[in-house]
Amino acid sequence: MPAQAASGTAAAHAHSSPVKPEQITVNGIRHMSTTTADTTDLFRHSLGFSAYSGGGVSALPVLNGMADDRVATFVDGMRIQSACPNHMNPAMSYIDPDAVETAQAIAGITSVSQGGDSTGGTIEVNRRDPIFSSTAKLLVTGHVRGDYRSNGGGSGASGSITLANDWLSLRYTGSYSHASDYHTGGNEQRVLSTSYLSFNHAVTLGVKKENHLLALTFGQQDIPYEGFANQYMDMTNNRSTFVNGKYKGDFNWGTLEARGFWQRVDHAMDMLSDKGGHTATTGMPMDTATRTAGYSIKASIPLGRIHTLGLGSSFDHNGLNDWWPPLAGSMMMGPGTFHNVNNGHRDRLGHYVEWKAQWLPRFSTELGMRSDLVMMNTGPVSPYSWTSMMDMTDAMAARQFNAAKRGRTDSNYDVTALAHWHPLDSLMIDGGYARKTRSPNLYERYAWGMGQMATTMIGWFGDGNGYVGNMNLTPEIANTASVTLTWHDPVEHAWEVRVQPYYTYTHHYINVVRIGAFSDGLSKLQFANHNAQSYGINSSAFVRLWNTTTYGMGELRANLNWVRGQDLVTHSGLYHQMPTNGSITLHESWQNWTGHVEVTLVKAKDTVDWLRNEPRTPGYALLGLGGSYRWRNITLNGSIDNVLDQKYYLPLGGLSLGDYEATGNLGPLPGLGRSFNLSLTATF
Repeated sequence: MPAQAASGTAAAHAHSSPVKPEQITVNGIRHMSTTTADTTDLFRHSLGFSAYSGGGVSALPVLNGMADDRVATFVDGMRIQSACPNHMNPAMSYIDPDAVETAQAIAGITSVSQGGDSTGGTIEVNRRDPIFSSTAKLLVTGHVRGDYRSNGGGSGASGSITLANDWLSLRYTGSYSHASDYHTGGNEQRVLSTSYLSFNHAVTLGVKKENHLLALTFGQQDIPYEGFANQYMDMTNNRSTFVNGKYKGDFNWGTLEARGFWQRVDHAMDMLSDKGGHTATTGMPMDTATRTAGYSIKASIPLGRIHTLGLGSSFDHNGLNDWWPPLAGSMMMGPGTFHNVNNGHRDRLGHYVEWKAQWLPRFSTELGMRSDLVMMNTGPVSPYSWTSMMDMTDAMAARQFNAAKRGRTDSNYDVTALAHWHPLDSLMIDGGYARKTRSPNLYERYAWGMGQMATTMIGWFGDGNGYVGNMNLTPEIANTASVTLTWHDPVEHAWEVRVQPYYTYTHHYINVVRIGAFSDGLSKLQFANHNAQSYGINSSAFVRLWNTTTYGMGELRANLNWVRGQDLVTHSGLYHQMPTNGSITLHESWQNWTGHVEVTLVKAKDTVDWLRNEPRTPGYALLGLGGSYRWRNITLNGSIDNVLDQKYYLPLGGLSLGDYEATGNLGPLPGLGRSFNLSLTATF
């Protein structure tokens, strides 16, 4: 059943019920809960969405070719920064897909109320609000779920239970997910460093009184290990503890929403067995600790029948320590501790004002302005040794870094102007302009090491290159214009076509310059401001083919995304731009049965970033099958990924460094071969 999508956006909504299987809707397409452990998979049909390959639960989101920190990612209102020089723990890795109630991806033009300090768009993922009983009697409800994936021997389990009356609610949610290394299609070659193990727990306490809701969530995540096929390192432990509070209230003057949160992350990297393992005298230990805290306040105030005023304030503190303990007996990694980021912090204070007006029943506008003050600093650093000849390059870089004035303050502002026009019953036009600004992250500014080993430990791109920070970076300023044209059946909504062209010009785009070369052909790169442009077209369509009692309902759905990015200084392609891609899916539902056949199409990747030695990848087509059966409160889902067991390479997968260290062959990261997937969900 089609769901409403946010005007002019690639939006995703989800609904849950205590007596029905949980469902997630992306861009108006209703999906059963995913069998993968990575929450980014919920967005795979969203307009303009793709993902940098990472670990099994840690892909980095991309909207219209802009990735990771360029996308404002919120989990339960928390703006979480990666606590790792390889960004192995991005925001969406902290929530299991089964715990998600609503998921929204907005590419390009976003309202100022949906976050600043970003240029690519906004992703919001939220857990379910507390459930309350309709009477004073005790309500007990929940669900349990288990799944299995044949490729890699993946397995998972999750569930929740709620105890509630009409004003108090207590809910526990938990999940477990595990997989060994997966195999490619064709020759079923094992792809090294792709195993993982993850646990999530959360307890939510809710209180409701009339039009007021207060919810407090306490949670913990443990990832004992997670392999990263396109990094030199793996994650050997990640523990996150968080507290998140939310208040929502309706008043005579309008609505108010307030959030406050705190998170502690302790993160460790080293080499898992696929990369040789680690002991007291082997490997390379790297530790990171962060503390994140913040608040957000949003108020919506109707000013008569036409105008609505939105006001908001938010603050995010991110404190980071990144140190690499010495390795016993090593002349290169010792005798002291390598302090990569020492007491670094990145604080952002933002305010916005937003004016919405419904001028006519078929015409509305939105105008917003936002200011963000970003304050960054870090303490003095140190190499493994100040005197060793093997560490002399890093020792000289550390002295220069410590002598410099390191504090930086950026005063940024954003502007968004949107209009919605419904000139015909069958046509909607949404368009607008946005000026978005993003300040550098801590590693882009403060990664100071200059030696080959130190630089190759920095970078979330999966390309094997080494990266050096630049304290003189200035914020990116992206100017985006976009329009969304939607043609649809005005009576029965039996068909729809959506086309969304866009153009972005970015001043001071944070890219790289080459400052050195390594013996294996890879490069040492330093972050630098360039001007860049990106443009593309996103599109989607669906048509209802039949809807009868005898044959059920059949729908054909398709989407197509094309993006091109260019550095206007080096004239190379922007890094990791997804080639033209799309899918065609036939959905069928009949009584308690559902099924689908899907073909995924990806063009060859020919436009690459030559500065980063980005590999070209051939095009491919993948066939997928799936279906489900619901009986009372039990739902069985089954699917087959890559039915024909095609061998293909991931355009945004980077280099397969895990295989490179084992075989000496350096090439792009191969994708998943055929996999049989099953999941069983029971609700009560």
